[in-house]
Amino acid sequence: MGKNMKKGKKPLAGAAGRVSKARSEVRDNPFEVKINKQKFSVLGRKTKHDVGLPGVSKSKALKKRKDTLLKEYQQRGKSGLFSDKRIGEYDTKLTPEDKMMKRFALERQKHVGKKTMYNLNEEEELTHYGQSLAALEKLNDAVDSDSDTEERGALSAELTAAHFGGGGLLRKKAASEQIEEEPEKPKTRKELIEELIAKSKMEKRERQSQREKALELTEKLDSDWKAIQGLLAHKTPKSERKVEPEKPKPDDYDMMVRQLVFDMKAKPSDKMKSEAEVAKEEQERLQKLEAERLRRMRGEDDKTKKKPKHISADDLMDGFILDKDDRLMLSYKDGKMNLPDSEDNELKTGNDDDAVVNEGSDDGEDEDTDGSGEEEEEGSDVSDNHSDLESNGGSEEDEEVQVKVMKKNKKIKEKHSKEAGSQLPFTFDVPELYEDFQSLLSEKPTDQQLIILERIQKCNHPSLAQGNKAKLEKLFGFLLDYIMDLAGQETPDLQTVDKMIVPLYNLCQMFPEAAADCVRDALRDIARTVDEAVESKGRAAYPALHVLLYFKITGILFPTSDFWHPVVTPAVAVMSQLLTKCPVASLEDVAAGLFISCMFLEYVSLSKRFIPELINFLLGILHLATPRKASADYVVVPPFKFHGKSSELLLIDSTEDVASWVKRNLPLTTINGLDLEDKTEINHFKLTCIAVCLDLVKRCVDNYGALPAFKEIFSPIEKIIRGPLPQNTFPEKIQDLCKNILDDIEKHSKKPYSPLVFEKQMPVPMKMFTPKVMPVLEFGKKQGCNRVERERKKLIHKHKREFKGAVREIRKDNQFLAREKLSETMQRDAERKRKVKELFNSLSTQEGEWKALKKKKMKGK
Repeated sequence: MGKNMKKGKKPLAGAAGRVSKARSEVRDNPFEVKINKQKFSVLGRKTKHDVGLPGVSKSKALKKRKDTLLKEYQQRGKSGLFSDKRIGEYDTKLTPEDKMMKRFALERQKHVGKKTMYNLNEEEELTHYGQSLAALEKLNDAVDSDSDTEERGALSAELTAAHFGGGGLLRKKAASEQIEEEPEKPKTRKELIEELIAKSKMEKRERQSQREKALELTEKLDSDWKAIQGLLAHKTPKSERKVEPEKPKPDDYDMMVRQLVFDMKAKPSDKMKSEAEVAKEEQERLQKLEAERLRRMRGEDDKTKKKPKHISADDLMDGFILDKDDRLMLSYKDGKMNLPDSEDNELKTGNDDDAVVNEGSDDGEDEDTDGSGEEEEEGSDVSDNHSDLESNGGSEEDEEVQVKVMKKNKKIKEKHSKEAGSQLPFTFDVPELYEDFQSLLSEKPTDQQLIILERIQKCNHPSLAQGNKAKLEKLFGFLLDYIMDLAGQETPDLQTVDKMIVPLYNLCQMFPEAAADCVRDALRDIARTVDEAVESKGRAAYPALHVLLYFKITGILFPTSDFWHPVVTPAVAVMSQLLTKCPVASLEDVAAGLFISCMFLEYVSLSKRFIPELINFLLGILHLATPRKASADYVVVPPFKFHGKSSELLLIDSTEDVASWVKRNLPLTTINGLDLEDKTEINHFKLTCIAVCLDLVKRCVDNYGALPAFKEIFSPIEKIIRGPLPQNTFPEKIQDLCKNILDDIEKHSKKPYSPLVFEKQMPVPMKMFTPKVMPVLEFGKKQGCNRVERERKKLIHKHKREFKGAVREIRKDNQFLAREKLSETMQRDAERKRKVKELFNSLSTQEGEWKALKKKKMKGK
């Protein structure tokens, strides 16, 4: 048995004993043990991996990869299994008979597919002209070279035997034929061929006769068919005809469809020109017209017109070619000949101004200038119609006379405007200074001023040159200042201001940012002036008309319904400042405040935005029309005072003036000052202010009727109209207006609404003095979260650890496979080297033997 075993240990059996013995030896070897050091030791903590055996772990992993991964790598592409692929073998629902039927059907299908691969249809018989293609494919047709027809006869057996297979003499006969033909003399080859030729000719004649008979029968059949066809085409009498049902008449839809088929299709129109192209063409046209005007002004001849050549009296006009018919129909109108424009300008007589107008209208066909012939015709029409009015005025009705007069006056105005446009230059540059711009427009009619502005914009369009944009932006500021100058005159020219708004609007649309900056600067100056006046004097005065026009222009140029706008919002703030800080001390202040109120309503007509300053100002104006009382139900808010010097500014003390009052619009010129000395006119102006104020109140009621606080907002106005306002002393129109306002207020005040209350809240609980328990911090655990969050973080940590381990194992597997592939490659290279070495050895042996034999032969010689 060998050495005795130690006491208390059992003997280890087989390979397991050897493995365990090797492990124990490794554990005992201090060089194979790895000790994982800790940063610090904790009492009572048990560590799982304080000691490791990397050698043992590596050998285990290597053995496991050899047993699994290496075998899979070596058996790649190999299959050692047999699978039964018969139909229905593993289908338990099929009976053995069904399985056999399916297998038999599949087998037959395979064979049928091979046989019928090129057979289109096996069951049907294909024919051609009634004959089977299978019979035609036997190729029994004889080649008849002598026949010039399409038919071909078949070669007879005798002819075949005579020409093929050794001829008739060499053909072996049957026994019966030999017995019957024994007494007859055998025919020679020449006789047999002659008989065959005669027989073939006879058959040919028979076929020819049959063909002729067939043609005759066909012709006869055709002639008979034509006769029968003529009989069939004969019309039957109406009595024998069958009554056919009438066709339904087409409805409207069918008729419309048929009409649309024959309608003209839409033709492609010309390409729309871009804004730059239109501006360039307009500039070229104006430059051409300006050159013509300057040429006429200087008295130069038009070089483009062809001068007539001198024709002598002896010229026979041999080279004369009539390109066009220059003949004209002679006609007269108003004692003058009607001639074309080119001749009319040469023959017309008149003053220098007319000559300038006529010449200026030859080359231009635009809205500003028309042909001289057209102007003269218009003038003749005017004179004719006026003569008709004078002669037939008593016979026609007065209305028709007025309509004709208005039309002719309009034509006269248009003619004057065209004449004015023709007298102006056609090209203008944008002035560099405002004084130049003012001198360019001053002392000219409004129509000419508009024409100048239009031509300045066309000649300096931004698409024509690089610096035109800055010039036109500057033009907007010049035009705005010019409008303010027109409104700031002693007698404001409001009609010209109204017409100047159109080019101002066009410039604003072209350059909105520059226009916004310009208007905003003007509003900033107004606000600064008001603030300085309030700081110095404690109050401010209402500005003049030309300053208030900024608010009107702002509402025209920019959208007022926006919640916030960089120009309109500052304008609203400035108007609110004026209504709040400017006291009403005169009738001019009343007119200015009413104008601002109108602007406020225009601004909020779409947005329905509430303006408290507007309601307060209208209440104050109504307060100025009430007599003094010790107390009142309403409250007056500054700048109005309940008692004071101007608290009865709009009070009327004359009943006669009230009776003679007629409702009119409030003139804007009164803002700059009133030149009223008559007391009656002053009372009429006061009544007009009261009427305008009540109109604004009614518009406010309609505008703010949907507000929840409508009753509270208009309660002071309702009280002042019902109470201290002397309605009975006002005219009937104002009384009716007050009544309508009260009815509207009462109608809108009936809407129920719930008052504002605090939302119900849960009662706040008392503070509890329970100590807050904090978990003890433990090393290695996630703190500061609940149980669910801890479980989630634990899973995330576990997933990361498993992912890293999987990546590490995959990397080791790849390394293992790479080592195996390298070892296989090295083995193959070593085997190849060994075989090459053996081959070289054998070749060297042969080479040595050959040399030895050769040497031996050389010695023998």
